[in-house]
Amino acid sequence: MWTSIWTVIKPLFRNKYFISAFAFLVWITFFDDNNLIERARLTKRINAYEIQKEHYQEEIEQNTRKLQELKSSTENLEKFAREEYLMKKKNETIFIIKE
Repeated sequence: MWTSIWTVIKPLFRNKYFISAFAFLVWITFFDDNNLIERARLTKRINAYEIQKEHYQEEIEQNTRKLQELKSSTENLEKFAREEYLMKKKNETIFIIKE
């Protein structure tokens, strides 16, 4: 089996263009500063950062909406302060119910 494969490959290794192309592919794949393996790794990292970017942009939009809502009325501001910071008015009792 190996002899039949070798008979097909042997003439290719005598061709100088094939040798040059093969050497170029090996160089680009493994040894170059911008090799294909590193490019794949960087592309994967870029995609992960893009997903994070979208997540943070959505979070910024939500927080901006909440801020506008808090600035728009004092009732919303009081509600937020009571829920998040457990603030209360004078002569008021707070009951915390945990589910």
